[in-house]
Amino acid sequence: MIDGEADADVARVEAALDPAAPPDYRRLAARLVVAWARSGSRRVGIGGGQGAGKSTLGRLIEAAGAQRGLRTVVVGLDDFYLGRAARRERARSIHPLFETRGPPGTHDVAALGSALDALLLPGAVVLPRFDKGLDDRVDAVSVEGPFDLVVLEGWCVGARAAGTDRVSPAINDLERRADPDGRWRAEVDARLARDYAPVWERLDELVFLQVPGLDAVRRWRGQQEASLPTERRLDAVAIDRFVQHFERITLGMLEDVPGRADWTVVLADDHSVEAVVRARSEDA
Repeated sequence: MIDGEADADVARVEAALDPAAPPDYRRLAARLVVAWARSGSRRVGIGGGQGAGKSTLGRLIEAAGAQRGLRTVVVGLDDFYLGRAARRERARSIHPLFETRGPPGTHDVAALGSALDALLLPGAVVLPRFDKGLDDRVDAVSVEGPFDLVVLEGWCVGARAAGTDRVSPAINDLERRADPDGRWRAEVDARLARDYAPVWERLDELVFLQVPGLDAVRRWRGQQEASLPTERRLDAVAIDRFVQHFERITLGMLEDVPGRADWTVVLADDHSVEAVVRARSEDA
């Protein structure tokens, strides 16, 4: 439990946040920011399945940080996707499934790590922007450091390699049909261990948004698609195939991450926050 002074601080910050945002996410954002201000955490991560509300929470954390007097910047892992041309080259040279954005191996991880370091220092930092509708990079944005709090949000933030190799059995139709020899899933796992783990190690704390399961991810992904122009939307069949690219790591995270995340946010089927589990004392 947080003490009375911190509880009052959370209430003050929460009251200043966007009233149109879900109240449970407003409360969560305020609670996280107050705890991080007290602990001195400077780089934090938010991971969880597609549609879990990471972007919504990130925006609220940015506003909560401002209310708490912290210069806060939210960095989206999605913005560090490789462009279409780079992914096509990776698909040609490594495996065709690398053309689809999402899994480890489709991000510019070196640039991400450099950005997370640079944002804590004085000076301009150029952050890329990725348009999911166009499925490609667009104009970048320059921000001026240093920031007091840097928040990295992305679906696989905090995921650990599972030891997947080329003899690991397929778990869905995509893996059976498009990766029969296991090359793609073994390479994804190897990159998660080699390239992504050092980035996660930079984080002072990890927040995990625990989705109810893959059915919720598919449904919430469909809701996200509804916000896109009609000509850019994926239909239900395409959404199902797309989510299968993420299925192995998403299921692994649901099993592994709650036991080691600093904060586990249990989401109900209706997308509300069912519970918030703190791994250790907020005063630690």
